[in-house]
Amino acid sequence: MSDQNEASITVEVVYRGIFQKTLAQRICRSIVLAARKRGHTGTAFARYGDSPERNGVPAKQFAVVAINDLELEASMAKYEPAVVDVSIAVDDTLVKGVESWAWYGRQPIWKPLRKDGFLLVTSTNTADEVLAQTDTAVRPYTLVIVPGGASFAGLWVFKDDHTDYRCLGALAKVVPDWVRLEDVKALIQEQTKDEAAVQSAQDGYDGATLRPVKTGEGTSGHEVLQFEKPGWTTMRPGIIVNARKPGERNPQYKKYGARTLRPVVNFDTCIKCTMCWLDCPDECFEVTPEGHYEVVYQACIGCGICAQVCPVKDCIVMVDELKFEDNDDKWQFWKKDHDGYNKWFEAKSGVSADPKVRTPAARQEGSGNANPSANPTSATGGDD
Repeated sequence: MSDQNEASITVEVVYRGIFQKTLAQRICRSIVLAARKRGHTGTAFARYGDSPERNGVPAKQFAVVAINDLELEASMAKYEPAVVDVSIAVDDTLVKGVESWAWYGRQPIWKPLRKDGFLLVTSTNTADEVLAQTDTAVRPYTLVIVPGGASFAGLWVFKDDHTDYRCLGALAKVVPDWVRLEDVKALIQEQTKDEAAVQSAQDGYDGATLRPVKTGEGTSGHEVLQFEKPGWTTMRPGIIVNARKPGERNPQYKKYGARTLRPVVNFDTCIKCTMCWLDCPDECFEVTPEGHYEVVYQACIGCGICAQVCPVKDCIVMVDELKFEDNDDKWQFWKKDHDGYNKWFEAKSGVSADPKVRTPAARQEGSGNANPSANPTSATGGDD
């Protein structure tokens, strides 16, 4: 499926900072090592602007493979690849757009992807469900779903659930002229001596589903955040950083791009204890006129601390970010349409809004997003 006349290929891995750093490194390094088995050369590296990384903030690693050292050197004569042939997103919520702290504004996940390139996404959702949350395409590409959920770990630990092997298998399916499945499997066998790991690469190859995306497909519902950086001739004299006033948020800095789960609040069971408001590290709770606390979703990073400290069971529930289409505050919704909000709460969380109704077993502690520890940004999320 790749062009045999190409002299090099560039693959980027978009991941959640810290939580997926080792995963991204392993994928990029393995791409280069597998390609070398065919006589190609290559290198893997991280984007300089992402250092130091921040928890959950989108970051990138790259792998560049070329037919010889001369072509590799030509491909590397740049600060970072502005155009890539393949982009691998190892968390499906990244398709809602990424805002690295090295950039200005939210960028579509496909922004650096060339025409007719491949966007690989690890997900338990269908291609159409993922595409529904992806920015409207301005050029055709192929969306590839790699079966499996997002794999989160920590800075010094790695969750060895074979996500990297499945991604490598799927990559071999779309660019076999650069990365062959037999080379991937041979590399994994050499590194692990584990037949199950080798089989995972085959599973990634067999299970990957391809969905061609035409220009105009996707959603236009995401917030547009694009800013012009001032040149040195237009900067104000001196180094001036305007301070924010007490209680004011930076209107240009939207932190929701770091979120994989978001908290939804059952205002009916809220006891107004202030714990969420006090413990939120990003001060994203606002006090309502009636003393409830609502989430300002544009400021929320989805850390899950609010759900952990809330003393009322299922008053705050962490839910998959891909289920939401907006960042609107919800207290007014509850106030104006109480029953409508509670139905919305139940549909998103899978938890009854009525505290007298017992939560189904599938949603109790230890399962799904009703469990705050499912959140990768919490202290217990993914490091075990």
